[in-house]
Amino acid sequence: MSRGGQAAGGRRFGRADLGIDPVAACPVLLGSVLEATSADGTVAARVVEVEAYCGTDDPASHAYRGRTARNAVMWGPAGHLYVYFVYGLHFCANVVCAGDGQAGAVLLRAAEITDGQDLATARRPAARSARDLARGPARLTAALGLTREHNGVDLTAADSPVRLRAGERPEPGEVEHGPRVGVAAAGDVPWRSWLSSSRAVSRYRPGGRRGANGPDSVTTSRLEG
Repeated sequence: MSRGGQAAGGRRFGRADLGIDPVAACPVLLGSVLEATSADGTVAARVVEVEAYCGTDDPASHAYRGRTARNAVMWGPAGHLYVYFVYGLHFCANVVCAGDGQAGAVLLRAAEITDGQDLATARRPAARSARDLARGPARLTAALGLTREHNGVDLTAADSPVRLRAGERPEPGEVEHGPRVGVAAAGDVPWRSWLSSSRAVSRYRPGGRRGANGPDSVTTSRLEG
């Protein structure tokens, strides 16, 4: 597939499509297709679960305490990828939303691999099945090969190494909403959205819950500010 090819999805999202409130952007992003191209090839994934983080009004957001070098991408313009490192182990990827100068982003929590499954599997050898390849935010970035070097890339540009395309609209009643996963602050707000028909949606775990080995670093989405 060529870098700007149309095979994995429909039209590329424009900046105006994404320059909206992050909560409103969640259902817009469900069913969209994220493509990532590297020297190894292209992996495409259908987004099936997302979470909104609303800047300085949201105590769970990286931007809650204001602009820093780390979260600068969150402040716009919309349509860029915000990638951060969590727990010293994993990367998580977010689509920047809201207007320029207003921090906001939507975490890509889970996806179904639609193209490049062999490459995604090679990157995720621990996955037990195809549905687990990108089931969780850290697994998603691993399967697509997203790292800190992709922080700030323009998802709306044809020549970008990572592109975001519109996909098939979800069926009526297929989109569900609920509390965010692993969020201690403002964890009860229903700012997580997912496709009920997908088996790739990650498991829900409330904030502050710990297992024998500490927090689940794969399924948690808490933005540590």
